[in-house]
Amino acid sequence: MKEIDYKISPETQEQILLQCISEKSDLQLKLKAENLSAEDFRYKTYPQLKLAANNYELVENKRNEVHNTPAISFFAGAGGFDIGFKYAGFNTLATFEINAVFCDTLKLNFPDKHIFNADLRNKEEVFDILKNKVGINIPFEGVFHGGPPCQPFSIAANQRFTKEGENFKRIGFDHAEYGNLLADYIWYISQFKPKVFIIENVAGLFEIDKGKQLFKELETLTNIGYNIAPPQRLNLSDYGIPQSRVRLFVVGSRDDNAFVFPEKVKQKVPCFYAFEKSLEGVANHETRVHKPESLVRYMQVNYGQRDHLGRVDRLDPQKPAKTVIAGGVKGGGRSHLHPFIPRTISVREAARLQTFPDSYVFTGPIARQFTQVGNAVPPLFAYKIGRQIYNQFYLRTIQQPSISLLFEEILLEEPA
Repeated sequence: MKEIDYKISPETQEQILLQCISEKSDLQLKLKAENLSAEDFRYKTYPQLKLAANNYELVENKRNEVHNTPAISFFAGAGGFDIGFKYAGFNTLATFEINAVFCDTLKLNFPDKHIFNADLRNKEEVFDILKNKVGINIPFEGVFHGGPPCQPFSIAANQRFTKEGENFKRIGFDHAEYGNLLADYIWYISQFKPKVFIIENVAGLFEIDKGKQLFKELETLTNIGYNIAPPQRLNLSDYGIPQSRVRLFVVGSRDDNAFVFPEKVKQKVPCFYAFEKSLEGVANHETRVHKPESLVRYMQVNYGQRDHLGRVDRLDPQKPAKTVIAGGVKGGGRSHLHPFIPRTISVREAARLQTFPDSYVFTGPIARQFTQVGNAVPPLFAYKIGRQIYNQFYLRTIQQPSISLLFEEILLEEPA
């Protein structure tokens, strides 16, 4: 990386901030008068970088020959699975998402696809759409993929509440609004019998009751002939995502062989490469205007350290980023500090950490854009898992001996 360009010295920028604080003046007006912007601010320290070889991958460079294997997208959110499966050659016949703003994002980026703003709890309505409007056959020879809303199982989501509050403990399957959506998704799988299905969720889906309820739900599918690989808690940084993101994946098929997950990368990708690219002309890059008091604190923070008052972390460019956070459906959440500029990252920068293409545009208020990005399956990982599914179950280039899974033993183990 080239030397840090200080348009103003650290001493001068601190003087500007302290003056604004003492005079209670507007920082933006002060900077404008000096022909400066907040993007010109710099941290006080920039430790020398020790970067691994550049193995940063872009999903938009992964376009393959289109084979048009059909897929249905459930709980689509901002479309992470949809993007990855598109680049892996699949043809998504229908996408379902309950949030109208998220649907706007999907319709903007997939104008030629069937996007349904639907509540998947309305089984008769959605069944009719799939059977009669989309016209899929039973059994369905394609892939179902989706991640039922994860708030009831999420540690991060529940840490927003006080220990005395009723929401502090993860409610999981007993959550009145979201807890049974996994069962609803499994109902669609049992009705349409796709050749392959994927379930994605936070690791808490497994950990909340040591896997008992998850096993109970999956048993419905093993009883009708599905071969389900052992659920995997994966840190997606092991698969080339420039972000530490632990998620649970369950893959089942009507095949004799259990799914083989993609190989891990030999070296994790530091988040530096996601911030190195130019931001000129890209959408969703509005940055937050911070108070002078916050900027004075941020300037002191070193790589990987936290500003405890604002509860934000300066990302270490030498490592995968910390998990991109969605925030709640009604707001909240927090972003991370940019590794080189003392401010929180933008939606576009968060999207790059999630491996969304720069051409992919998020709609709605900025808080809802962050929610869409933070909730998503990274498209690059979706591409890799989609490619693996196609190679194993359609091309038959990946083989594994048939195995009999004892789910109760596997799922009831203590979490690692």
